[in-house]
Amino acid sequence: MARKEDKYNKRRLQTSYLTSIVSTTLVLLMLGVLGLIVLHAQKLSNHVKENIGIRVIMKDDSREAAILQLQKYLDATSYTKSTEYITKEKAAEELKAELGEDFIDFLGFNPLPSSIDLRLKADYANIASIGAIEKELLENKNVKEVYYQKSLVQAINQNVQKIGILLLGFSLLLLVIAIALINNTIRLSVYSKRFIIKSMLLVGATESFIRRPFLIKGAVQGIYSAIIALILISVILYFAQLELPELIDFQDTNLFISLIVLVVVSGIMITWLSTYAALRKFLNMKTDDLYY
Repeated sequence: MARKEDKYNKRRLQTSYLTSIVSTTLVLLMLGVLGLIVLHAQKLSNHVKENIGIRVIMKDDSREAAILQLQKYLDATSYTKSTEYITKEKAAEELKAELGEDFIDFLGFNPLPSSIDLRLKADYANIASIGAIEKELLENKNVKEVYYQKSLVQAINQNVQKIGILLLGFSLLLLVIAIALINNTIRLSVYSKRFIIKSMLLVGATESFIRRPFLIKGAVQGIYSAIIALILISVILYFAQLELPELIDFQDTNLFISLIVLVVVSGIMITWLSTYAALRKFLNMKTDDLYY
């Protein structure tokens, strides 16, 4: 009879430990996926900003040498991501492809000017910086006009800020929920061993001696959960890239290493602190309260 009871208790402890790992893994998985989004949000934001087009339209009498010199100057500046020289002929070909007919035959001449397509680095893709760059370019005697969509620039910057605040708020909320879930799971696990803890105190074991194996087990549990969560995140990322190949362009080894560190450290810290808090409660609990 005693042997059956020991097996039953052992099975309950194993189930409790497994449940704790599964719960912790699911929470870390959610945190990891959100962390992946947050870590790549800045890169995605920069990608969007760096694709804002600015067209530097040249005067009709501008020489090609002067235009190439201006392009070379722009390439050397700190705010330029890339430039492309669009000749009159190339501009005509692009417009012809869009219209589906040869407008030059109809007009008898090519009215399109030469231009330079300018892409800015993300830090300069805002109204204030673009305005200063526009003023600088218009001082060049060969530049006729600097064209860009101001409303689009404003909308992109405003939306990026809103999304950033939303992600931060959601991250904090999810972190609080995660800590609460893991804390409750570990508290139940420690609760099942409350009589063992009290017995060890009664025979003279110190609190630090009692805490040590529980804290080590909690940290190991956090590592196991983090490893499983990272494997699941890698699987999700793999299938996401199959559906959206463009995601490959946003992959960054340093960011993924940061995510690994974040998940592992979060797993260890949350389980360790939750175990410590639960132990502190049961170590200070009176014997009569153990039955409730």
